[in-house]
Amino acid sequence: MITVVDYGMGNLRSVQKALHRVGCTAAVSDDPRRISNSELLVVPGVGAFDQAVRNLKTRNLWQPVGSHLHARKPYLGICLGLQLLFEGSQEGTRSGFGFFRGEVIAFQKVRVVPHMGWNDVRWNPRAEGLKPPLENPCYYFVHSYFPVPENKTIIAGTADYGGEFCVAARAGDCFGVQFHPEKSGPAGEQLLRNFVNMVYGGMQTTTA
Repeated sequence: MITVVDYGMGNLRSVQKALHRVGCTAAVSDDPRRISNSELLVVPGVGAFDQAVRNLKTRNLWQPVGSHLHARKPYLGICLGLQLLFEGSQEGTRSGFGFFRGEVIAFQKVRVVPHMGWNDVRWNPRAEGLKPPLENPCYYFVHSYFPVPENKTIIAGTADYGGEFCVAARAGDCFGVQFHPEKSGPAGEQLLRNFVNMVYGGMQTTTA
């Protein structure tokens, strides 16, 4: 089962429709039981770090999502869904899941924040099997903070905005991106397709 986690932040239906376009059917849900039983969680999000943590806990979703990560089950984090994987953020005072060691920090050496619009991503071997077979693929960004992993080996992709920064991190079947694949056209859809195929061993997947 593929579940897009509804914790009241982000355009969930856009993510769901993007998954539909690549051959999957994913349910949008805030039901802790469904989330606990899901094979693959997709956690999108736009907004403030502390509010995201607060919403997840208020809706009794923090524990099932955390248990999913602890069990090393497949997870896709989009934008805020990537940032929540880390220990904390300069944006607030609450702790993230801590699945990845490191902190989310604010852009410092740029004149315009948020970083909004299209930017190319430089993928590295950590993204093997995930990156689209396109030359210099571009993706859509809108964010003011980005993660700084303590363990650099989890970095799967970087971009440049006032300096190079992490835009994708991966450990096994846990994968997160700072950009929005659901808004990134063919390159974004191919990334979603590749991730689902990797998780399900290349089998086309549909869920109720």
